[in-house]
Amino acid sequence: MENLGAKSTIIFDGECNLCNGVVGWLLKFAPKDIFEFVPFQSPKGQGFLKQYNYPLERLETVILIDENGSHTHSDGFLKIVSKIPRWRLVAALLAFVPRMIRDAIYNLASRNRVKWFGQSKSCTINFR
Repeated sequence: MENLGAKSTIIFDGECNLCNGVVGWLLKFAPKDIFEFVPFQSPKGQGFLKQYNYPLERLETVILIDENGSHTHSDGFLKIVSKIPRWRLVAALLAFVPRMIRDAIYNLASRNRVKWFGQSKSCTINFR
């Protein structure tokens, strides 16, 4: 299940409305064919979680898998944003914020994402 292609893989919670909204935003603004989006609930998502030793039952962070390995929390999010040409500068500027502060904000949003944005019974993204 190695990620050998040129695409970076984003593993996300397919039942989280915030996560689905971010994936929808990425589908709109990211260059075509740079990301593969995989809900963690899918068999492929579960395979990636096993391969990279993440818990299988719940996803606490978006996971980016690229040529340099797996990236999570605010670092993973900034690496995702930095791959979008129009947003590279924003990602670079946010990288100057200390990781401890970025991750504290990220973790607050992660813990409250379902409470604030709701949850779906299945992934709401249409990838076609």
